[in-house]
Amino acid sequence: MQRSVAGVVLGVWAAVAGVPLAQAQGHYPNKPIRLIVPYPPGGSVDFTAREVAQKLSEAFRVQVVIDNRGGAAATLGHDLGAKAAPDGYTLLLGTSAGLVVGPALGSKVPYDSLKDYAPIGLAVYAPFILTLNGAVPANSTKEFIDLARANPGKLNFASPGTGTPNHLGGELLKSMAGINIVHVPYKGGGPALTDLISGQMQMMFSGTPQTIPHVKTGRLKAVAIGHPTRIKALPDVPPVADTLPGFNNTSWYGLLAPAGTPKPIVLKLNAELNRAFGSPELGQRLMGQGVEAATTTPEGFQVMIASELARWRKVIKDAGISVESAQ
Repeated sequence: MQRSVAGVVLGVWAAVAGVPLAQAQGHYPNKPIRLIVPYPPGGSVDFTAREVAQKLSEAFRVQVVIDNRGGAAATLGHDLGAKAAPDGYTLLLGTSAGLVVGPALGSKVPYDSLKDYAPIGLAVYAPFILTLNGAVPANSTKEFIDLARANPGKLNFASPGTGTPNHLGGELLKSMAGINIVHVPYKGGGPALTDLISGQMQMMFSGTPQTIPHVKTGRLKAVAIGHPTRIKALPDVPPVADTLPGFNNTSWYGLLAPAGTPKPIVLKLNAELNRAFGSPELGQRLMGQGVEAATTTPEGFQVMIASELARWRKVIKDAGISVESAQ
């Protein structure tokens, strides 16, 4: 009899103890959500984050508060996202710069991109464009490669700085095409683009919004897209990968939660994120910022982060780029 009573008591206690977590997941979310953005306001990362916040707020009928935490080359915001409580009420719009490029360079980041997050899903791609000065006698990736091979060490390519995705795209092109072009790092994308337009530089992997206005005037040529496939913003521009199979120079942003966030919450967020970013209307708005909407499963996003880390570590090692040279 005593054992029977004890069993009933233990059963009731276990059931009651399990109620808060079950309710928290079943009724998630029931309070405001914080969305950390590892960059200051303005720009495509912040724009994408605000679209994510609006769509999640509409779907869940709770406020989604943007928390811009720029600094330390985006590692500050990524670290805050990794160390937050894993309850689904603090999310991070992570970027390839913070999750992949920084760690691949060997920077001492205070988080592990593969262990400290519960990936929810990819949100957008931000493709780079292989851009030439208007006077360069090449109108395709192949023609530019042929020109570089005929003039080893005489063509320059600009970037906003050593170790930036723009720089790494140029190094990847050099490696895959077997060409010798000279990297010239600048302190920011603005000065680099200015010298590309003036003709002091011949090539640069640049962002879509910055490039398109100058392509329309003829001062620059959009020769190819760094993304593996054509993009909606420039449907007539072929990928570099058409000439160099496997080439990919694309930044991306995606939604993550801290590691340990319950799987039902991750899946619920993934479903709403994919529903929102699969919308043609949102896709059109994102195009204006030079980014392309994308969707994945949580598992697919995790695999992507791991493969991107491995890929860029190889590019960086082959190019002899170090943390010190990138500072």
